[in-house]
Amino acid sequence: MTPRRALACLLLGVLMAPASRAADAPAPKPAAPTVETVVQSDEFEMVSSAKETTFTYRRNVRVTATNMTLTCDNLVIVARRSGDPSLLVGKQERLKALVATGRVRIMQDDREAAAERAEVLPDDDKVILTGNPVVRSTKDGWEQRGDRMELHRGERRAVIPSNPRTVLPALKDLGYDKLPPRKGTPPAGAPPAPKP
Repeated sequence: MTPRRALACLLLGVLMAPASRAADAPAPKPAAPTVETVVQSDEFEMVSSAKETTFTYRRNVRVTATNMTLTCDNLVIVARRSGDPSLLVGKQERLKALVATGRVRIMQDDREAAAERAEVLPDDDKVILTGNPVVRSTKDGWEQRGDRMELHRGERRAVIPSNPRTVLPALKDLGYDKLPPRKGTPPAGAPPAPKP
């Protein structure tokens, strides 16, 4: 998996938010046009071994990609590699891990995820958010928090093992203590009906 595809996987946390809609949800809007993935930072280092390459971006990391922006203090991408082990950059194979740390913020459409650490584990089809993680929808007005969030790819499942907190938009007054008006009875405070 290329680092570009790895960054797309990081969006999993945003896309798999706990308040995902049921099957009666409106049809998804058309996909945004694809754009190049650009990673910028104050410092970059790449280290290769015979079996993997580690790409490290330090300070003021900003990733822009199709329909997504990621910002953090540091980003480490570890990719498996093959080919001639004596080359600095071999053939990049699958992503082993992607770890964003320090003021992590992922924005896509109307959804946003924030944490101190976001770890993408493609072999486990999992994203783990730690350090005051929060996932929210600015459009729908919900927010999910917890000590740790595990987002499972392809399962539409999020697990918050401790201290979950969900904030939803305000509900209307359900009026459980109010009686519905009876047919033919004027509402309270209405003038009496004229007599025939």
